[in-house]
Amino acid sequence: MDIRVQKTFEALFALEDVRQTLRDSVPDGIGLHEGDRFHEQMSRVKAIINDLEAGTGSPEVTRIAGNMEIRSREEEYINIQPIQAAGRLTPEARKALIAYGDGYSACDNCRKPFRLDKISKPPIADFHTELAAFLNMDTARVVPGARRGFQAVASSLVGPGDSVIVSGLAHYTEFLAVEEAGGIVKEVPVSAGNKITPDAVAEKIETVIIETGKLPKLVMIDHFDYQFANEHDVRGISKVAHQYDIPLLYNGAYTVGVMPVDGKKMGADFVVGSGHKSMASPAPSGVLATTDEWADVVFRTTQMTGDVTKRKFGIKEVEMLGCTLMGSTLMGMMASFPVVKERTLHWDEEVKKSNFFMERLLSIQGSRVMSEYPRKHTLSKVDTTGSFDVVAQSHKRRGFFLSDELSKRGIAGEFAGATRMWKLNTYGLSWEKMRYLADSFQEIAEKYELQIV
Repeated sequence: MDIRVQKTFEALFALEDVRQTLRDSVPDGIGLHEGDRFHEQMSRVKAIINDLEAGTGSPEVTRIAGNMEIRSREEEYINIQPIQAAGRLTPEARKALIAYGDGYSACDNCRKPFRLDKISKPPIADFHTELAAFLNMDTARVVPGARRGFQAVASSLVGPGDSVIVSGLAHYTEFLAVEEAGGIVKEVPVSAGNKITPDAVAEKIETVIIETGKLPKLVMIDHFDYQFANEHDVRGISKVAHQYDIPLLYNGAYTVGVMPVDGKKMGADFVVGSGHKSMASPAPSGVLATTDEWADVVFRTTQMTGDVTKRKFGIKEVEMLGCTLMGSTLMGMMASFPVVKERTLHWDEEVKKSNFFMERLLSIQGSRVMSEYPRKHTLSKVDTTGSFDVVAQSHKRRGFFLSDELSKRGIAGEFAGATRMWKLNTYGLSWEKMRYLADSFQEIAEKYELQIV
């Protein structure tokens, strides 16, 4: 680990020790025992900062709690890992983790009606309103990941034996959400270009009607799928679904938080997003938004009464199990939100950078893009069977040679050992980093005498 990165972590950890001393003290001031400890700890902080400034010293802390390695991927590498790129925390989110790390920290000022989305300090209630407006939907809730959004909708709309239309490229969590509700998944076949078309959805709905005698209860469609990150005509598909009076769930795991999403314009009845995948938020976090038509269904409140105590909890929402994101997870999501809103306005630039890299990769003879091209997203699936995998066939490290070469150049996140078909995500990289990334792949190609055209 670079010594400045190492010393930065050590300084942060040392300051946390100082913080604990302050927590151990009584409110009217630091006692004698705590005072001695405080001064010792501050001396250590100053020594670490001196090393940090000078770029000197040796590693003193290499583990957290004795067995947990320090994660320095984002500080030391250009990270192109497919599911991590857009989930990098902003500095504001990292500060929120420090300040709100205690379990129920968001609940300091929780008052009646004792529900997460009603808390005004910190401004959690306002955040829910802003989320709905951000997606151009009527009501929004935060959830522990996109999968819990799928789960909430499926459990509200789907019953045993009911059919749900999903893409042939659908994420496994969509399957699980339907299965948990007792429903049956019906997949729409993909086209030759790995796309889901409105016509194919209409045909699948007709097939389900013939086979079951009933309409599907829900259509779940990814705007950009996780396998190729191809764009699917959600708006056209929503028109088809609504012709049959079937609600549509828009899976925005790879769109909400990185590009503009207008739920109503898309014709979505439900919009689901992933905080930790695309909203610069801690895991697990996500968002579920809906229209007024469906709000009372998916956000229904409990009607149950205890048979002995006669207790009622009518304000609590069943699908949310009362409250969802608590403490630092929610605070981190909120802290990143201003940056997230702003960055969606620059999506075209991110796509431009993605295509810049792909053009450079394709100049290495034998490399292909499996996703639609030119790219419309920063997540892409590539095939280097005819380029880097040729090297792997005779290299003593086999496919791991590419990982080794990239790691030497400060690049991480590619599938270790993969030199055939693999995915990467360039989201959030500066132009300087994009050029460095592209140059690195070409340097490796030249080193192993692959032709660049």
